[in-house]
Amino acid sequence: MNFPFYIARRYLFSKKSTNAINVISGISMVGVAVATMALVVTLSVFNGFHDLVASFLTSFDPQLKVTPVMGKAVAADDPVLTQIRELPQVDVATECLEDQALVMYNGRQAMVTLKGVDDNFDQLTHIGEILEGDGTFELHAADMHYGIIGIRLADILGTGLAYDHPLKVYAPRREGQLDMTAPEESFVEDELYSPGVIFKVSQAKYDKGYVITSLGFARRVFEQQGMVSSLELRLKAGSNFEAVKQEMQRLAGNRFYVKDRFEQQDETFKIMKIEKFIAYIFLTFILIVACFNIIGSLSMLMIDKKDDVVTLRNLGATERQIVHIFLFEGRFISAIGAVIGIAVGLLLCWLQQAYGLVKLGSTSGSFAVDAYPVSVHPADIVVVFVTVLAVGFLAVWYPVHHFAKRLLS
Repeated sequence: MNFPFYIARRYLFSKKSTNAINVISGISMVGVAVATMALVVTLSVFNGFHDLVASFLTSFDPQLKVTPVMGKAVAADDPVLTQIRELPQVDVATECLEDQALVMYNGRQAMVTLKGVDDNFDQLTHIGEILEGDGTFELHAADMHYGIIGIRLADILGTGLAYDHPLKVYAPRREGQLDMTAPEESFVEDELYSPGVIFKVSQAKYDKGYVITSLGFARRVFEQQGMVSSLELRLKAGSNFEAVKQEMQRLAGNRFYVKDRFEQQDETFKIMKIEKFIAYIFLTFILIVACFNIIGSLSMLMIDKKDDVVTLRNLGATERQIVHIFLFEGRFISAIGAVIGIAVGLLLCWLQQAYGLVKLGSTSGSFAVDAYPVSVHPADIVVVFVTVLAVGFLAVWYPVHHFAKRLLS
């Protein structure tokens, strides 16, 4: 058995001659455990919000989205898009055309993103799961085109779940200049009707700023017949997602972007990652402060065991072995505190998942979820454990060497 390891274990679990050392060692361990627990819980809460937002986006955003690098739109029959669409792993392909437009209803107006899609859009996404109202997902009937609006846009325009009057849509003409003396000549004007439903993504970007309509209507309003701004895709079950994405990007070359759901919402998830990283840094600083208790505990232990050190030296122990005894002691405190903290943190996460102990608000239904979402990622647990051990090991290295020199001199 490793001699310093054995002696350090005896020192940690045996009663010291000075009771204060036991108390300080216990406080040190508790401090490390609390900081570790805070890291586990906080990172898991950030993961919970990340997964929650991602689950909302799966109802609206496609698995893969192909968009042009240059310009807003390209020809729908572009050879590259045709090749991508005909890949055997593609289950559903939807042509989309979206741009900015002005909508008006009963004197109220709002700037929106008008998104024209194929009839199979409900097969591409899970939009059917986020519709509210008595109608169904429909984009057109004969020559009548429908517009499905977000729940917050419905509130802004005052339409309710189903608007009784047509929704006026205005889009600037692609050719010519704006004539302020006859502004109506500078815009394409058309009407959309209600299918009896609105959608709720629980994200302001969509709920407040999007209108879903037929591809034919969007092409007519934006005067872009035969054009698409994106090709949205869903793969067959069991397909190797990353391999298919790489193949699509190879076909797309430098003319098109191929983005998954997370890349389509890159700004949102990038902000969440930055917030999570900042929280991790702040809590690591708290962990560093907690480790100062270990320094005090080791200092008192080294003074208390001065006679033992002399005895060990007489028995042939080297200075290096004696230093390692107290290094192991500090590392034991860090490791045990880390294990206890992770265990308690995981227990709290489980309780939150099972019972929703900490609520987001006092009124049920005020938010998309009633309690703070929690998601434990194994990679985060590994990072927390390594962080605690690294901070604890570094915190004791210099003090132990410093006091050991004075003790052995």
